[in-house]
Amino acid sequence: MIRLPERKARSETRNTIRRTPLTLDRDEQVERLASHTFDVLVVGGGVTGCYTALDAASRGLSVALVERDDFASGTSSKSSKMVHGGLRYIEQGNLPLVRRSLLERQRLRRNAPHLVQRLPFVFPVLSQDGVLDPRVVKAFEGLLWTYDLAGGWRIGRLHQRLTVPEVLVRAPRLRADRLTGGLLYYDSRTDDARLTLTLARTAAHFGATVLNGAACRGLIRERGRVRGATVEVGDRSVDVRAGVVINATGVWADSLGALSDSGHRPRIRPAKGVHIVVPWTRLPIDGTVTVPVPGRARRATCTRWGDVVVVGTTDTDYDGPLDEVLCTREEMEYLLDGANTAFDADLSAADVVGSIAGLRPLVGGKQGATLDMSRDHHVWTDPNGLVTITGGKLTTSRHMGELVVDEALKVLGRKARCRTARLPLLGAAGYDTEATGATGGAGAHLGERYGTEARFVTELIAADPDLAEPIVEGTDHLRAEVVYAARCELARTVDDVLSRRTRMRLFARDLSLKAAPEVGRLLQRELGLPDQEVAQQIDDYLAGIDREKTVLMEGLS
Repeated sequence: MIRLPERKARSETRNTIRRTPLTLDRDEQVERLASHTFDVLVVGGGVTGCYTALDAASRGLSVALVERDDFASGTSSKSSKMVHGGLRYIEQGNLPLVRRSLLERQRLRRNAPHLVQRLPFVFPVLSQDGVLDPRVVKAFEGLLWTYDLAGGWRIGRLHQRLTVPEVLVRAPRLRADRLTGGLLYYDSRTDDARLTLTLARTAAHFGATVLNGAACRGLIRERGRVRGATVEVGDRSVDVRAGVVINATGVWADSLGALSDSGHRPRIRPAKGVHIVVPWTRLPIDGTVTVPVPGRARRATCTRWGDVVVVGTTDTDYDGPLDEVLCTREEMEYLLDGANTAFDADLSAADVVGSIAGLRPLVGGKQGATLDMSRDHHVWTDPNGLVTITGGKLTTSRHMGELVVDEALKVLGRKARCRTARLPLLGAAGYDTEATGATGGAGAHLGERYGTEARFVTELIAADPDLAEPIVEGTDHLRAEVVYAARCELARTVDDVLSRRTRMRLFARDLSLKAAPEVGRLLQRELGLPDQEVAQQIDDYLAGIDREKTVLMEGLS
């Protein structure tokens, strides 16, 4: 899309440009929780909760956001990382969801260009055993036209047909003996954990009090209405008082709902999705290639992220513990089978360098397959005034935040206009994706993580040149990023840094084990942690990786 020149800077843009870095001190955040009465308390620091906090704060409300573990530590760091409309929802007949998703996709691309990038998707047309065969190509192309006209055109590219050579340029190891051509369309991707974290920081920029490691242990009532929550921060219990409490805890929403209303009936049906990561050299592709999985209705997607390829996803019912969700050997082999059917790659368990598993908070009963269930969001207020938002998808998180704050304002008896549709996130204003990418090196690496706020990371390096060194040999992540995570991103632990601030645990799992001691050293220096606590954090991280690999490789020699 071509945007006409604006005669003066929009207030939304001016208001999100900082001259100094936004530092976040845990002790200060805790004291604000204890000493203030807020208009809105948001429980849950996933992408929906963080966008809710930003929406409310940008409307001028006083806001607190608390998260039991870490921002995006649940579903919001374990998604497919796609910002998309969803072709599958057209197949299901849910065109309104597609139109809304495509509109929100464009808003995210405009409001967070450093975090949301355009991504080409290729559907190979195979003569047999494919997602598409020549008999259904015309029908599928009609679906792509619907997608483009519903809002896909906003990305600046329409779908197109590809010849066999054009497909093989993008995916040279596709099995060419069955390949008859392909279809190409465009969507977007994002680092979901960093997007969520940036939302929390932007909310803090607008005055919100945000805190991870703050578990909600109970609700505070006044005259029968929910008016806050008791939050556990370390060994301290804090009563956080607010005019309205918003439950944005995703798959845990029923648990908080039951604390408010003894008559609460469970609404959440968790659906498990998994992804595995393999080296790009073993599966050389550009963008995303969608491939069949033998004997399954679900398609698998293979997406390049730098030097690795993420293969996913599954969509199955889940009835296990919500706090430990891991990719199993069976699920790994399912995805490997899909990749090996389409590619001449001969991938095995030994090629898997990372994995994630997460739960989608679907709303509905136990009937039917989770794959066929709606991804629509749901907002409701219980008889005691607790407002809950759940369901939905990453792409529509901004809209979900808008709707749930609208509902919360009804409880408060107030009115305030939503401002997030055109509100840049921190690091977005003035960011030029192509110009930054063209710089290469550390400039491009930092730019796509921090946007224009990358300059604050480089200022750390200017003050201490030792921070220009990589955390560990073999990674692009710098020591300065760990220091910045501690000072400005509320990172508390080795896992916070390696799992969500840098994503090394996902994209370079074994290398992250080598990085753990250095991350611990830098956090200790910044946060004043005792030796014993740092050692325990490193041990916990190593044990978590060992547990992940044990479940993934169970039964393999």
